[in-house]
This record gives sequence, structure tokens and C-alpha cells, in this order.
Amino acid sequence: MENNINMPKQLVEMNLKAGEGKVGMPALKCILMGMMAGAFIAFGAATSSAAIHHISNQGVAKALAGAIFPVGLMMIVLIGGELFTGNCLMIAGVIDRRFRVSQMIRTLVLVWFSNLAGALLIAVLVYFSGLMDYTSGELGAFTIKVAYGKCTLEPFQAVCSGILCNILVCIAVLMSTAAKEVAGKIWACFFPILAFVIGGWEHCVANMFYIPAGIIASLNDNYAAKAEELYGITKAQIEASVNIRGFLSNQIPVTLGNLLGGMVFVALPLYIIHKSNSDKM
Repeated sequence: MENNINMPKQLVEMNLKAGEGKVGMPALKCILMGMMAGAFIAFGAATSSAAIHHISNQGVAKALAGAIFPVGLMMIVLIGGELFTGNCLMIAGVIDRRFRVSQMIRTLVLVWFSNLAGALLIAVLVYFSGLMDYTSGELGAFTIKVAYGKCTLEPFQAVCSGILCNILVCIAVLMSTAAKEVAGKIWACFFPILAFVIGGWEHCVANMFYIPAGIIASLNDNYAAKAEELYGITKAQIEASVNIRGFLSNQIPVTLGNLLGGMVFVALPLYIIHKSNSDKM
């Protein structure tokens, strides 16, 4: 069995070395890989929304979304990309003195904005592709509804939701590293991300698609009217919440929660358990 997977102690060392590679990456390469990752996650978000927008049973809808959304992380793992939430694991490299905290912060900031650029690009392309016209514009209305729910989320709830989300995302990243074969990497991505989507928890990069897509959709009168008809969200409520301020009111606490989930709940405990300065591999 040990020949087919990397064991937890190996994973910790691999994560440390990966962090060294990230902080030493040229800025342009980091930006491009960040944009790819943001776009890949956006593809998972857009297609899962398309699949579930007309399903009234919440459990069935979340299960189906959870089965589709992981494609984004699968593409990142197999093709490459820098994802902000996965990069929260870099904190172990700071603790192990592989690189400075300032280097980690620089990388995280660069990746966060690159993820945003990639997700925004897909949001714009999705709108102009006509995808939101599905079911006579119901997908456009559903996109507004999703964005409205995220923009009106209470900050403490958003932080807690962000923590839960990134525990699972970082575990998925580590599990995919543990697997040595493509099939193993795919399944390693699938199940933790399935769980996070079914839980309905908040992922800052996914929200870089969901909320801007909702803002764009809200500018379409047909979609806005459908949102009021189907979900009771009035035009005034949409204008008050689904905007840049609403985006930031979600992103700030969710990003904080994602940081805590990846760093405090995954990276640090694994480092303490499997690695110490007196036990170098």
C-alpha cells in the first residue's frame, strides 16, 4: 500500500518543498497560474449552477452540484494552477523557516488577485455565451439568487463557513498529493469537495465567480424580473446588496475563514504531528 501513496509524513515534507517553489516563482508565472486556477474553479461553479438551477429539492440539487463542482480542483491538480485556498498550506513553510512570512503574504496576495481575474473573465464569458438564458432565463435568476444569498451572509457566519470549506479543500489538495496515480488524484479531489459543496460552505475563489456573475446577471431586466417572480427578491433588494460592496462584505470574512481553515485547522496540526526541527527527513 505504501508504494501506491505518499504517507502523511511525506506529505508534510512535500508541502514544505512546494511552498519553497511558490515563493520563488516569477511574478508573471504566478499570475498566469493564478488566473488559470480562478478560471478552472469558475468553470465548476458555472456548470454546477446550470445543472441544478431548476431542481427544487435542495438535497438533490446540492448532491448534483457536489458531483460537478470538483472538476475545477481536478483541473488544477492535473493541469496546474495556483489556488489561494490551497496555498494557505504554505504557513507550514514559515513555521519551518523555509521562507519568510513576507514571502508567503506576497504569494497569497498575488494569487488572490490572479484568481479573481481568472474568475471574472469566465463570469463575463458565461454571460455573453447565453448560458444564463437556460429555462427562459431561470438560470440568470438563479445566478442572482445565489449572489444575493452570499452578499447578505452575516460576517461571523461567513467566517465559520469559510473555515469549514477550506478544511476540506486543503485536505483534498493533500490527498491528491498523497495519490501517485491519476485516478487516485481525481477521487482524492472528488469526495472532500463533494462534502464541502453539500455543506454549502463558502469558498472565496468560487465566490469570485458567483457574485460577479450575479452582479452581471442583475443588469439584465429579464433575469431580475425572474428573480423576483421565482424567489421574491425585489429589484430594490438586488440593487442594495448584489454589488461591489456586497462582494467585499462576503469576500473579507470568507477569505479570513479560508485562511484560518487552511492554516490553523490543517497545515499547523499536520506539521506538529509529523514534522519537527529535530526530525528532518
